[in-house]
Amino acid sequence: MDRRTPWSGRPDLWAGALILGTTLARLAFAASGQLDLVQDEAQYWDWSRTFQFSYFTKGPLIAWIIGLWTWLLGDSALAVRLGAVLGSALMQVTVYLGLSRLFGRPRLGLLCLLVLNTTLLFLAAGTLMTTDNPLMVCWWVALFALYAAGRDPGARWPFVALAAALAVGTWGKYMMLAFAVTAVLHGVLLRRRLLDSPLFWRRLALALAVGAGLGLAPILLWNLGNDFAGFKHVAHLGGLAGSRAQSFIRFDRFAEYYGSQFGLLMPWWFVMTLVGAWGALRSLGNGRSRAARAVSSLDYSQRALLVAGFWPVWGFFALWCFHTKVHPNWSAVSYASGFILAAVVWERILLARGWRHWKVWTWPAVGALVFVLWLGHDLVPMPYRVELANPFTGRTAVLENPALHLKGWEDLGREVDRLRRTRFADPGRVFLFGNHYDVTAELGWVVPGRERAYCVNVGRRLNQYDLWPGPEGKMGWDAIYVRQKFKGGVEPGVEELFDKTVQIHYQSMHRGRPARQFTIALCYGFKGKWPRPASSGY
Repeated sequence: MDRRTPWSGRPDLWAGALILGTTLARLAFAASGQLDLVQDEAQYWDWSRTFQFSYFTKGPLIAWIIGLWTWLLGDSALAVRLGAVLGSALMQVTVYLGLSRLFGRPRLGLLCLLVLNTTLLFLAAGTLMTTDNPLMVCWWVALFALYAAGRDPGARWPFVALAAALAVGTWGKYMMLAFAVTAVLHGVLLRRRLLDSPLFWRRLALALAVGAGLGLAPILLWNLGNDFAGFKHVAHLGGLAGSRAQSFIRFDRFAEYYGSQFGLLMPWWFVMTLVGAWGALRSLGNGRSRAARAVSSLDYSQRALLVAGFWPVWGFFALWCFHTKVHPNWSAVSYASGFILAAVVWERILLARGWRHWKVWTWPAVGALVFVLWLGHDLVPMPYRVELANPFTGRTAVLENPALHLKGWEDLGREVDRLRRTRFADPGRVFLFGNHYDVTAELGWVVPGRERAYCVNVGRRLNQYDLWPGPEGKMGWDAIYVRQKFKGGVEPGVEELFDKTVQIHYQSMHRGRPARQFTIALCYGFKGKWPRPASSGY
């Protein structure tokens, strides 16, 4: 059997070419303008216009990153997403250097890069500017720093890197604090083989304390001044408070969560991840199962690291989805270890079958096709909406292209601007507002002039806009109110704010094809009273 592969002699060169190529492809996508800013991106951009130590749902890092690039390059989709593109490159560099230099496995590092770039999770995180991007960068840095610290507790740099990654990652997303569990569990597993030392534990405790303290400091300061709104939101969203905490066991959410994990990783990588994770767990107890043999190329401390990095987070959400709705990306950090484990299993299959066997390249080939379609989906003539008639019942089912829900915002901005200029006596005295954070953020981004939009609360849960001033000082002004989808009428709580309202249904377009649908209300004569939300709806 030929155990060599074409890249065995030059893995660094191949890895560099792969990182450079995928980064340039993402950069071209960000500059192409073929995809409007998605709602969360627009919200984080809107946050970046008001510097704070934290925000309602997340720490400050995402707003700071976007604020830096828009300050340097101006407000453009490229500037907003440049942090994601560079973050994806940094993730790949970290993964490859960690596996090739610390693990001593350059071929595994290269295979892991192929796994990364053929999963939907990494594809989205590397092109859209969301909080998962800087979080994954920091988690991977912390993971490899923890491994280096376990191997050489006398070296200071791993503990410094661990503390810094923990602090910065916490600024990005509270989930980074879960790394403390990974770090302690890794130490416990090292202890089983007497691979730890008192120095390791002392420095680890200090690194975790300093990292968590620095990470939480600005967030805690902000929450102290805002009735702990961020912490309350996380508690409600996670099913620890509010209506989501009323029923502990429920069975209407788990199928959706598990299905999302198949889709985010692609089914074959998800299966390989679970095989590798289970095999690594079994191998720590001297298990000799087939799954354990699949990860036998890793030494004990490497398997201990990946087990500690995967199972606490992934296992928790795999069970917690039976209590409350778990969003697909909440378990993303567990796949920092999961991707490596999938690459380990794939490497074993590749060596067993031979690298020339077509089957070992089927999975990454399909993933690469998805990568190309994602980055060039506007160039592919795919229908946005398909209607299928049932010949037996006569009923019609409508299947929508998922991209439909990401498009149409730019066209909405042009329409709102046209209405403002043509349907009001004084366009300079017309403010904009929506009923949810996503519409409000998009209005601020897509309408020419990029003025502040407001978010009315007539029964929804709180968001960042409820903590900022409303249009109370604009009595007598007119307004344009936007909601998603076609609605039957303006809500009473909104209609009574104005002397008169006129409703319009608007079908937006994207490059000649139908996209999102909106309901636009032209509102005349603001009475000066803006509803203030109750503090209980987080």
